[in-house]
Amino acid sequence: MKAIKLLPLLLATVFAVSCSSVRVNSDYDEAANFTTFKTYGYLKDGVDKAEISDLDKKRILTAIDAEMAKKGFTKSDKPDFLVNIFTKANKEVNVNNWGGYGGWGYGWGPGWGWGGPWGWGGGYNSVSTHTEGTLYIDVIDTAKKELVWQGVGTGVLTKNREKKQERINEFVEKIIAEFPPQDKK
Repeated sequence: MKAIKLLPLLLATVFAVSCSSVRVNSDYDEAANFTTFKTYGYLKDGVDKAEISDLDKKRILTAIDAEMAKKGFTKSDKPDFLVNIFTKANKEVNVNNWGGYGGWGYGWGPGWGWGGPWGWGGGYNSVSTHTEGTLYIDVIDTAKKELVWQGVGTGVLTKNREKKQERINEFVEKIIAEFPPQDKK
């Protein structure tokens, strides 16, 4: 019986661990020549419109700077491409109903079933909420003034201030890992 009561806790733990990863997708203009990109800057108007705190914007831009430097790109006042960000957040509610082994009334199965005519056990319900965030990172070719690449990362957000930069770094690192596209110019 103890194992049955621990099942929801175990499943909630598995759910929490599965939410810790960031799911990433990217898309790009196949005609773009990414080999010409050496320097970058930010699309200030776009970054300013991102609906997050200035502190989180700063955290994201710091993480992007670090990842761009790892890839050999240099920040410039006259960049080859501009980086823009925007975000979305959705509150997710999960309701789990862990049914019991009977209830009031006659038992189940042949005869009286477990626990006689009244059955036994009971259900367990759990409700959990979390906020799932999406970070979009756009790359705009400054010469053509066109969007040429977009990376999107989705995952569970944290409210813990100490863990925010770590989580943002994970989002940005996984998104920027797909830039520039490796199978094209």
